[in-house]
Amino acid sequence: MQRIILLSGAFIVLLLAAQAFVLYLFGQPTLCECGVVKLWEGDVGSSGNSQQVADWYTFSHIIHGFLFYAAFWYFFPRLTFWQRLILAVGVEAAWEIFENLPMVIAHYRQQALAAGYTGDSILNSIFDTIAMMIGFLFASRAPVWASLFTALGLEMYVGYSIRDNLALNILGFFHNPDFITNWQLRK
Repeated sequence: MQRIILLSGAFIVLLLAAQAFVLYLFGQPTLCECGVVKLWEGDVGSSGNSQQVADWYTFSHIIHGFLFYAAFWYFFPRLTFWQRLILAVGVEAAWEIFENLPMVIAHYRQQALAAGYTGDSILNSIFDTIAMMIGFLFASRAPVWASLFTALGLEMYVGYSIRDNLALNILGFFHNPDFITNWQLRK
């Protein structure tokens, strides 16, 4: 069992390294170009948003972990926990790379709260993937109702706090209704 854990951990580290390397090739900064590294960036409109270890969107990545755990448990019941976790890390790393493509960054900028978005720093992107792993681990240990209520609570808390969350982000990626844009811009 210990060998499986070590091999899985090594594979996860390789996936994270590949994620960081591709983002480096894209020209994403390693750290916030502001010159400061913080554990938390609470100002969604600041240049440090999506640049620091954690920000309001970190909660969305925790929810990704809940969703990936549920999906991989349902669709791949014969895979072990570690195989599902590696698969989830691969999907999250691919998402982090996709969302930092120049065309995707430009598309995000059309949303009300992302006008100045320049993509993630490599630091932020790696910690987004780690946040997903935390959510995945939580979902693997907690009852389904706990993951569901935690996800709903996080969505409501973040939605109330910054007028954005995972659901609004997904909706805004495909269609930006005027009433949501107006609500998000109102302070």
